[in-house]
Amino acid sequence: MARHAEQLAREDALSRTIALVNDKGGVGKTTLAVNLAGQLAAADFTCLLVDLNRQANVARDLGYRDTPSDDHGRNLFDAITGRSALMPIPGVRQGLDVAPGGTELDDLVAWMVTRMGREGPSANLALANALAPVAPNYDFVVIDSPPEATFLVDLCLYAAHWILIPTRSDGAGLDGMENVAKRFNVAKQYNSGLSLLGAVLFGTGVRSTSIHDEVRAQLESAFGGDSPLFSAFIRFSEKTAQDGRRLGRLAHELEEDLAAQPAWWQELRDGKRGSRISSTAASVAGDYRDLALEVLTVLREAEEAAETMPAAEGAQ
Repeated sequence: MARHAEQLAREDALSRTIALVNDKGGVGKTTLAVNLAGQLAAADFTCLLVDLNRQANVARDLGYRDTPSDDHGRNLFDAITGRSALMPIPGVRQGLDVAPGGTELDDLVAWMVTRMGREGPSANLALANALAPVAPNYDFVVIDSPPEATFLVDLCLYAAHWILIPTRSDGAGLDGMENVAKRFNVAKQYNSGLSLLGAVLFGTGVRSTSIHDEVRAQLESAFGGDSPLFSAFIRFSEKTAQDGRRLGRLAHELEEDLAAQPAWWQELRDGKRGSRISSTAASVAGDYRDLALEVLTVLREAEEAAETMPAAEGAQ
């Protein structure tokens, strides 16, 4: 009974935890995680962004890489392994705190292998146990998972209530999505609240409707007929992606920079030759706004359905 109560308390604390997962790298997980968290924070929700990736591109995207607050994942490692409490960096953006990743996470896989040998699959609850004490302080927790790291992706699956799967339309991205589906069903045995929020196409063409239909069919094959492909998608814009990472700015922040940017002829007249923000920043920022709104809508509908379910069951 005590263990069941502990599980229920943990799942309740993590009820708005969203993990972005796909076994394949290069499908937009980090960019989506950072911009989704940023959009939620900009909409006055409090958000914790957890970077479980040793590459720590979240730090570059948000502009805090190698600052005094960047511990390269040391606190996150210590929290997962039970050495200390999780202490995120506060106020990376208004309403957005971050648990940084980085090279200090290198030993996490070896630690997980040892722990799995002693405890079996329940060892995968280590991230959930680290997040549960702090998650109630936030409206949302967003986790950026690493690519091609089975043990660490499983940590995300056992901690999250929702998974969001970014994918490109190529075969490798879809294969990665199918691999997640297989482990998703195993994780549900230990994380009964785990649910599929949906999949989102990243770096796709605006008019690629036939490709979108193919991805939808693949998603339904992997997860079942009720598996949603978000109607919102993130269009391909290499220059906006480069601008964001170079400047440590999110898409909606680049949109603001673009609006304040002087005309090209004015810069030329004034003798300024700085790198200009791409005009596509506004369109990409709009894509992320659409995605955040759709995520909020899906979550609200799911939470309302869950609230009415006990009453409906009692009436039977």
